Amino acid sequence: MTRSLQAVAYHRPSALESGPLGQRLGLETSRGATPAGRVDHPRFFSGFVTEPRTAAAALLAVADVAAARYWQPQRPASYDPVVTGSGDRLRFESFSGCGGVLARLDILSTGLDGGEVGHGTTNVDVNHPLREALSRVGSDDPLHLRVGPEELAVTTVDGAVVEKKVPLPDRWLRGFAEAQVVASGFELRAELPAAEAVRFLRGLPRTGARGASRGAMWVVPAGRGLRPTTRPVPGAVCLPGPERLSALQRVLRHATALRVYGPAAAGSSPLAGAWEAVLPGMRLTLTLSPDAARGFSGEGGVLDALAGAEAAEDAELISVLLAWEPRIDLAGLAASAGLSVQRVRAALVYLGTSGRVGYDAAEAAYFHRELPYDNERVERHNPRLKDARALVARHAVTLDGEMATVRAEDGHAHRVRADGGVLTCTCVWWAKYRGGRGPCKHALAVRLVRRGETDAVPPAAVRTPVSGVETTEENAR
Repeated sequence: MTRSLQAVAYHRPSALESGPLGQRLGLETSRGATPAGRVDHPRFFSGFVTEPRTAAAALLAVADVAAARYWQPQRPASYDPVVTGSGDRLRFESFSGCGGVLARLDILSTGLDGGEVGHGTTNVDVNHPLREALSRVGSDDPLHLRVGPEELAVTTVDGAVVEKKVPLPDRWLRGFAEAQVVASGFELRAELPAAEAVRFLRGLPRTGARGASRGAMWVVPAGRGLRPTTRPVPGAVCLPGPERLSALQRVLRHATALRVYGPAAAGSSPLAGAWEAVLPGMRLTLTLSPDAARGFSGEGGVLDALAGAEAAEDAELISVLLAWEPRIDLAGLAASAGLSVQRVRAALVYLGTSGRVGYDAAEAAYFHRELPYDNERVERHNPRLKDARALVARHAVTLDGEMATVRAEDGHAHRVRADGGVLTCTCVWWAKYRGGRGPCKHALAVRLVRRGETDAVPPAAVRTPVSGVETTEENAR
């Protein structure tokens, strides 16, 4: 497994302080992207939150996920959440160390007061003393929230006093890309009122509890709640690894509803899903991979977009038109770019490989953000795409109408054919997953050739300098 070191630096540690006018929560920012370009320690907000206890609990839930490994929990993680200012809201996101849970807290305009929200994305420092202080917020005394340095710190020329170097596995970075692709296929499946939400969530198995299973369970809407079912009947919702919803326990007392998003049940294979706690002035959403034992990075949803030169070219145009919109209007963007909605959607998937867009299931819309990661790394370290390009470079693909033959390195010939718009294959990968984890390398190679790429040499392991990321890569064993 390949990884790099993410270097983040802050003026000072984030802290929660008490004073005569109430509590002051200062979240320190690292180097980030803004409309003015890369900026050291950008400032996105300075004002009040309307629900202090709720905001403190929700921020702790995001921090819980950033520090968690739901698979192999004996190896704790340590990642700083990402904050995006979208003009009308603040979004805090974190990914679990195992890459299987994406947490996002949206503090909406109704949850903020007395300050304008800026635009941009960066990391925020969440340290252990801050976590302890947030856990003690027990009143609704005024809470002033500052995301970014004090005005004095903005003008100082002194060096940063806090620096972290965090190893980021490539599968963790790819997870940001795959999660938004998976979520774009979600629909609202159930909505529970507060009392039913509390009853359901408190009845779920917890990590370490006797009888807790890491497998998937299925639930079906019944009245105002959810009840377990032994199989994915029509209308059923998959809950893969129910113990991974533990972070929602932080906000149960404040929740007004629980919403469940996911794809329609098809077959018995577990499915990804999003579980959203509706809070006063904010939303906390946990998006779960289909299996607690595997993260989002292996789902293969981005491979078709990465394999097309057209998507890469369109992405360059679309990236210029993005402006940290909280909701990207696909039709409007298509009209501005002179492209079809389908091509714009493919371009957004491509941009998502570097974390430049996310997807909000609650609003069924993409949103713009700019994570400080190298966008070429996702393609460069995606094994199936690398192998597909190698097959094309060896001229191992022979087309024959709707059929194609791909000759592997061992001489074995695999047959690839189009079946209702999906390329099927005779290889073991297809037989095992039937397209459930994206196309196999042979189907990708055929698609590359059909799109006119006849010499798709795998990209070299170049070192692309990215602000805030050390480009030295190492093999983690």
